[in-house]
Amino acid sequence: MSFKFCVLTPNRIVWDSEVEEIILSTNSGQIGILPNHAPIATAVDIGILRIRLNNQWLTMALMGGFARIGNNEITVLVNNAEKSSDIDLQEAQQTLEIAKVNLNKAQGKRQTIEANLALRRARTRVEAINMIS
Repeated sequence: MSFKFCVLTPNRIVWDSEVEEIILSTNSGQIGILPNHAPIATAVDIGILRIRLNNQWLTMALMGGFARIGNNEITVLVNNAEKSSDIDLQEAQQTLEIAKVNLNKAQGKRQTIEANLALRRARTRVEAINMIS
């Protein structure tokens, strides 16, 4: 059994097909979603999305947004999303190192918050790749 699953960013459709199961990072923790899930709307956190399709797990890095679940359809609207297969490991690790340096150099509340968010985004991209390695 499956359900319709769609991931959208402001610029493109990242995913639009039937899937068997997903595990989504929300602001209150991870939730697993199977067919006939109860209807909900939830905030999506910066984190890993796991997708089960044809009994194989795929991963995607999500950069925060919202999800609507109902009638065997899930729509996820996020600021940005990348399939793990589209992420360059070397570039992602370099971005992570730069984010760590920028956090150490951050001065003031605003710079610290922005640096922390950049670090979370960079770490999520590296984790998405490492989950499939």
